[in-house]
Amino acid sequence: MEHDFKNYPELTDNQMRTFYFDSPHKQITEDFEAQVVKVTDGDTIRVTCDFRDFNFPIRFLHINAPEITKGKNEFGGHESQQWLENLILNKTVQILIDKNNRVEKWGRLLGEVLFDGLNINELSLANGFSIKFEDMPNEQFKAVDETQLY
Repeated sequence: MEHDFKNYPELTDNQMRTFYFDSPHKQITEDFEAQVVKVTDGDTIRVTCDFRDFNFPIRFLHINAPEITKGKNEFGGHESQQWLENLILNKTVQILIDKNNRVEKWGRLLGEVLFDGLNINELSLANGFSIKFEDMPNEQFKAVDETQLY
């Protein structure tokens, strides 16, 4: 069995047991600093850092912002993305990693994002650009069960 490190660079805890020594890059298990190179939407960014030669996604931990992906443009999605872009695009941020909850099922690294002393996850909630993951409407919970993400 092989792992697609190009499309899924982060290994889940279960995958670490099998593929850790095969990984072509350092697996992130601790907090780190990175530069934001893209804001994908209101709860996902792409970053670059000095210990990897490629950029990679960070999914904000415990929050959910409206989607703006192909075919799914929820109300407020572009506003959430624009707010986040204005705040942290091309800035250096600190990513806080929860060692017990570091990768979601789609292979994205999970983290809390700090910038200029502010927790951006909490700031997004306070400004109404996202909701707590557990506060998602029931029909969304059926589609994406948070317990399956971690």
